[in-house]
Amino acid sequence: MLIKRPQNIVVVGGNAAGAAAAAKAKRNSPSSNVFLFERSKFISTGTCELPYLISGEINDYKDIVFFSAESFKEEKLVDVFIEHSVESIDRRDKKIAIKNLISGHTYYQEYDKLILATGSSAIKHPDLLEQSQNLFYLKSVPDYIKIDNYVKTNRCKDVLIIGSGYIGLETAESFQKAGFNVTIIERDSLPLGSSELELKTNIKEILEKKNIRFYGNSERIKVFKNEDKIKKIVVNGIVLEPDLVIVTIGFKPRTQIGQATLLTLGRLNGFKTDAFLKTNDPNIFSAGDNTEVINFITMKNDYIPLATIAHSMGHTAGDNASGAFVKFLPVIKNIAVKLFDNCYTHVGLTQKEAEEHRFNFEVVSAVAPNLVKVMSNSKPTFGKIIYEKNSKQILGASFFGQQEASGNADIVSMLIQNKIKGSTLYNANFNYSPPCSPFINLLSILGRKINKD
Repeated sequence: MLIKRPQNIVVVGGNAAGAAAAAKAKRNSPSSNVFLFERSKFISTGTCELPYLISGEINDYKDIVFFSAESFKEEKLVDVFIEHSVESIDRRDKKIAIKNLISGHTYYQEYDKLILATGSSAIKHPDLLEQSQNLFYLKSVPDYIKIDNYVKTNRCKDVLIIGSGYIGLETAESFQKAGFNVTIIERDSLPLGSSELELKTNIKEILEKKNIRFYGNSERIKVFKNEDKIKKIVVNGIVLEPDLVIVTIGFKPRTQIGQATLLTLGRLNGFKTDAFLKTNDPNIFSAGDNTEVINFITMKNDYIPLATIAHSMGHTAGDNASGAFVKFLPVIKNIAVKLFDNCYTHVGLTQKEAEEHRFNFEVVSAVAPNLVKVMSNSKPTFGKIIYEKNSKQILGASFFGQQEASGNADIVSMLIQNKIKGSTLYNANFNYSPPCSPFINLLSILGRKINKD
């Protein structure tokens, strides 16, 4: 079949999804003009790596800027325009309005196919809507640069983290390692509100051992400012005097440019697309953190803003914008978070989510050493599996331990994806070496418990 290649493919947004989409489109269709527009100074940057700049585990923010505009053009043959903001979309005439943020000049670029990879934005705290000199978010490299510049030019000793999700915990750990006094406030009673109850309690104990103060049930706060700086925050009668405030309460899809031109949103306010990542406009695709996905387990729309998923979506959107017909398959949420010497992973649904989706399920859990106990560095690993009662297919799992927790989650993800019964873990042949792996694997123990049901 002869594939008709578009002349102009325009990509809006230059991070995980956008960079992948632009590179894939050009690779598929070398004769097409591929343009990438990015509002900030940077494209193709790391986001998950940002907290580790604060702790010094990554030396320089330039290490997580994987391409410049020039190197991307040279290697991928894509025309990149940084510090260019796409202001509007004219769907009828198939063109976008672009503002050069350096010169202030506005001009138009025609497109045959348009890919929106505008990502997500940090959610603002309802009591901190006004900007302050010492109030920051940690979502991008420019955000990190602002924080770093402020810390270097102001006396900063006490840091307040608002929110104890994945980014909040990693940021708290990084500031603690860098020698700051760290406090976390959280609207829920325990940290990492999306995790299992057994793990929330464990995580709170770890924070306390590391002298990170945690105050739960702190949905609303009272803020006192002086000379455009936050001086005091009162939460549940407790007075905090932070030098630096970092808000990490989550992300939301950045869809304003699409809403203005009546692109359809899903129930979670991300762009709604078909299986080919096409919006309700046949010439406009969407990919990344601005787009809803289909959850493999529930087969319902979900919002899962992860860099790995965004990168995959970008590839698919680039494929299809350049003339292919590739489906983006339903996804399984698979998350890993490091917390000091521990690793937390979660795959699929939590017990609460299984209840909300009305699955008929059972739960098994266990604690087992990650190495045989005679090894001096042997430590316990916690595991919990939620599975459908009749089919014994896994709905979700959580692990907390050392690095093996990451591998456990990946194994479970493969079982979910291939609809393999959780009880088969009991009969799996796991390797054993005293310094590398346990004699009886935690997954085998969990599989045995499922098999007995």
